[in-house]
Amino acid sequence: MANNDAVALYWDFENIHASLLDQQQGHGTYRATCFRPQDELIDVSAIVEFALSLGPVAINRAFANWVSFTRYRFALLRNAVELIQVFSPGANAKNGADIKLCLDVMDDMARFPHVRTIIVVGGDSDYMPLSYKVKAAGRTLVGIGSRVSTNQHWARSCHEFRYYESLLSVNVPKSELPMAPGYVTTSGHYPASENSSTENGSGETNPNEELRLLLERAAEAEKRHQAMTELVCRAITLLSERRGEVWVQKAGLRPFIQRMDPTFQESNFGFDTFSDLLISLGDVIETRRGEHDQEVRIAQRHTSASEA
Repeated sequence: MANNDAVALYWDFENIHASLLDQQQGHGTYRATCFRPQDELIDVSAIVEFALSLGPVAINRAFANWVSFTRYRFALLRNAVELIQVFSPGANAKNGADIKLCLDVMDDMARFPHVRTIIVVGGDSDYMPLSYKVKAAGRTLVGIGSRVSTNQHWARSCHEFRYYESLLSVNVPKSELPMAPGYVTTSGHYPASENSSTENGSGETNPNEELRLLLERAAEAEKRHQAMTELVCRAITLLSERRGEVWVQKAGLRPFIQRMDPTFQESNFGFDTFSDLLISLGDVIETRRGEHDQEVRIAQRHTSASEA
């Protein structure tokens, strides 16, 4: 894929949600409860992160009758998903999301030549005619669907098909890294204050209050450190799966992390450079000199432990 090639992600949201709900609670459950508020079952971030591993996402559009899916609002907002409302024409009729989705894909391919990869989240055989058009237009088609309910003919008509269950984030082992001096916040390091709010009314330092602040800052630092570790490890895992190799180039890692989280900056975690950040993760990430650039991978002792 060229550097300027983009990805378009289209969700038949009710289709994948209904598949997961029926898989958990029995066939026909969604049909019987579709007009009630639905619990959040889809890991939206896992699918978006997979799409980002293929390139920058130019279109991220989901189709559904959103009246029943308000519990997804934070996940959808966090992942910048464009919502298209599709009402059902009757109590027992399909909402027509698949038709609207196909029309949008055809229109977007004609309007946006820089979009070279089309991802369709949905498992129906109704998308097979779309696959013929996408491939004839010279675009790459990737499908995503539930392992249990996806139509196999649709899956085989894609250039690549990924089962939703295989995209779920792996558990990243908690690291036992020594903290740098001070406490990491969104603005870098800061030491415990010698006065401020830890003083009592007589101007003397209150040891209990100072200890409480220190513990709060340490807990916040540990939380942010774990979030940073999980982000980097997820990025390495996705790039490794994408390229079929355990080791990934360090030069490509930071741009991918930036696509996963546009707010990512090393200084947010108290580091001057990305190399310093990776060095601090030495107990969970291994580094070696590659042919053209340094390469990184998740430490084998952690991958072995997670597989056990």
